[in-house]
Amino acid sequence: MEPVSPAGGPLDGVTVLDMSTVGPAARCTRLLADYGALVVKVGPVPSADAAPIVPQYFAYSGHRGMRRVLVDLKDPEGREAFLSLAGAADVVVESFRPGVVDRLGVGYSAVSERNPRIIYCSTSGYGQDGPASQWAGHDIDYLAVGGFLAMSTPGVGGVPPLPGATVADAAGGMQAALAVTAALAGRATTGRGAYLDVSVAEGVLWLTSLAIDEQLALGGDVLPGHDILSGRFACYGTYAGSDGKWLAVGAIEARFFANLCAALGLPELVAFQLDDTKQDRIRSAFVSAFARRTRDEWVAELAGADTCVAPVLSIAEVTASPQFVARGVVGEALHPTEGAVAQLAPLLAGMARRPASGGPVALPDMTQTDTEHLLKEAGVDGETVARWVARQVVA
Repeated sequence: MEPVSPAGGPLDGVTVLDMSTVGPAARCTRLLADYGALVVKVGPVPSADAAPIVPQYFAYSGHRGMRRVLVDLKDPEGREAFLSLAGAADVVVESFRPGVVDRLGVGYSAVSERNPRIIYCSTSGYGQDGPASQWAGHDIDYLAVGGFLAMSTPGVGGVPPLPGATVADAAGGMQAALAVTAALAGRATTGRGAYLDVSVAEGVLWLTSLAIDEQLALGGDVLPGHDILSGRFACYGTYAGSDGKWLAVGAIEARFFANLCAALGLPELVAFQLDDTKQDRIRSAFVSAFARRTRDEWVAELAGADTCVAPVLSIAEVTASPQFVARGVVGEALHPTEGAVAQLAPLLAGMARRPASGGPVALPDMTQTDTEHLLKEAGVDGETVARWVARQVVA
């Protein structure tokens, strides 16, 4: 298939082999590709007894800017094909259960023997060692063991809430991408590659670090509702408008709280912001006040008035948000079968966003592969590639 390369970026010239399909590793390589790396998705060859996970066409931005290779890692020649690709790559990202890549012969030891400069990133739920390393899990499990669910305000009956996004996968993917870019920077100085053991659950620890550090320093336990950020005070919470739509209030600083109270017609509550004995009174007053007008009417009055009030937006409202539209976070791509599709554009945190040129970017056709081309590019002779294709160890 015709590759779609990123239009420059700080990782331009970096080649990444990605053995994942979904989850934190795929989040990691999505970020690396958006910053300019060439990501090659490595999947299994078609098999009668294996049904590979195929994300929906819009997932992970439709593999924008990526290429695709299919390899049978259980076959010695398929393994050699992968090692040939790894010999010409900069980064390998994998998300198998700990120990699997070594059993297949494509772990860090085998790859680094072929390519000492390789950055090899293993992402797993709990890390490569420890008593939980072989546990199967998904996003909710990692949020559970990392304290995120326990620190979330419980619902009726004390039930931990189900998060509205794959928070752990995002945290693990960001940690992996950061680790990879740091290792690439280190390699530029030392010339040496690195092995990276990224635990998704430990990425959640970073998210809950304020509570964890407090517990480590003071002992005891840290529960939701114990401090200003987890529901102790009325100045930090959510309130419904008259239309049933919600507002988020984060008026922590005294002046923001004073502005909010004044706007709600409740100036007498300013002195009681952090008085534990008055929180029920403040909440009740806030509930009544916000219920007098719709969410958007309150937003029009409060959001720009230094009150730390924002609307709780639905996903449909998010994609149409004037703020995000102005920032160019929604772009358009041309899918080979679905036609023009809108999608989240590269966010490129802290960098100038590259303007689109020449119309919508064309997404790769994921029913096609770049296997033969990339193997030859990696130095494998055409006769060998043809034999591997004929034996169906690559496709």
